[in-house]
Amino acid sequence: MTDFNNIEYLKNGNKRQIHAFEVLTQNKILLNLSEFEPILVGTIPINIDIENSDLDIICYWKDKTNFIEKLKAIFENQSDFRIRETLIENEETIVANFKIDDFEIEVFGQNIPTRNQNGYKHMIIEHQILKIKGENFRLEIIKLKQKGYKTEPAFAFLLGLKGNPYVELLNYDCSI
Repeated sequence: MTDFNNIEYLKNGNKRQIHAFEVLTQNKILLNLSEFEPILVGTIPINIDIENSDLDIICYWKDKTNFIEKLKAIFENQSDFRIRETLIENEETIVANFKIDDFEIEVFGQNIPTRNQNGYKHMIIEHQILKIKGENFRLEIIKLKQKGYKTEPAFAFLLGLKGNPYVELLNYDCSI
């Protein structure tokens, strides 16, 4: 199984994964966020990205104000930088967006350890499903994403899951 906690696996990936590795390492993005236990999640790590997919980095903050200050100090000079506070599933969430090279980067932080955040859990489950269902399934996910589907709804559609796709995916039994 791929160790998604360390982006070294990207070096052996496709062209876009290799480029993501270069952007993240050359700009020391994960290194600069290391105190927040950052993990790259989303579509690029599991090879279901489309042309405009961003780099999603989840973080674990214990002190929201400190996290916001660090994000501003590290990234506010980047192109199109913006930061916002929101509630997601009743959890205080900080989201920062900016661009480096040809990647939009989203840093998503909650007061939840990164491996316990839904973004990480979804990616792990999606990765397992992709391994089980194979290349044709992966290509169908990409086609749905190109038509405007978000990732979890695309998986739910192809798997025939009913209800909230974000919840249903977390409950999906990959041994089926």
